[in-house]
Amino acid sequence: MSEDLFFDYLGARVRYRSTGAGKPVLFLHGWGVDSDTLMPLASHFSGEHTCILPDLPGFGLSGEPPVAWTIDDYAGCIQALLHHLEVTRTDVIAHSFGGRVMLKLCSRPDTAVLFDKVLITGGAGMKPKRPLKFYLKKYFAKTLKAPFAILPGNLREKGLGRLRQTGLWRSLGSSDYSKLSGVMRETFVKSVSEFLEPCLPEIENEVLLLWGKNDDSTPLYQAQRMEEGIRNAALVVIDDAGHYAFIDQPAKFRMIAQAFF
Repeated sequence: MSEDLFFDYLGARVRYRSTGAGKPVLFLHGWGVDSDTLMPLASHFSGEHTCILPDLPGFGLSGEPPVAWTIDDYAGCIQALLHHLEVTRTDVIAHSFGGRVMLKLCSRPDTAVLFDKVLITGGAGMKPKRPLKFYLKKYFAKTLKAPFAILPGNLREKGLGRLRQTGLWRSLGSSDYSKLSGVMRETFVKSVSEFLEPCLPEIENEVLLLWGKNDDSTPLYQAQRMEEGIRNAALVVIDDAGHYAFIDQPAKFRMIAQAFF
């Protein structure tokens, strides 16, 4: 049975849980959810592993960061958590946004040494192929913002704030963005605006990319791009599974993950 534990990092109160005993496995969840999504998977590994499940700041029971964070800030938070727990080497299962954070961590020599085997499922961070509709929306959004550019600072921010509250503006954003407010909205923008292809050649860890064939949030071509860019990566595709492959096909996912570790 795990209990809620907390530590502080850069002004954010970070909740984490630890369950089981044995070689550590770090579980990193995706955007808009928390560590609860990975707890059933962690429970399967807890017989032979110490499973560490943080709520990334801004999600679950962790507090929001005091200012908008970058991916590097989240990477620093995970490094600090491992230091706090005196963990010097761990395996990893990272989903979606958690995969984005792991690409950063594994690309930096000072933090890559903290990780042994890394499993990324539905990992984000690759530049997506954009349909024409995306560019039309982006152009229209810039057109809506243009009149406010000539206003003084306070008036400009006030006007843009009102614009962002309109149904028209919200219809232009992603569903993730539309649900956010304040610091997490800016954090979201910073995160999705940074593409991590330059990180891939720097990664030397052994990486398993375990992907749902029907993933429409981080499509299969993004996994293939990661496999091509990371020298020690292998891609395994699970049929009849989407972005949450570990929920759609739990038994198959567990079997492959266990064989990897």
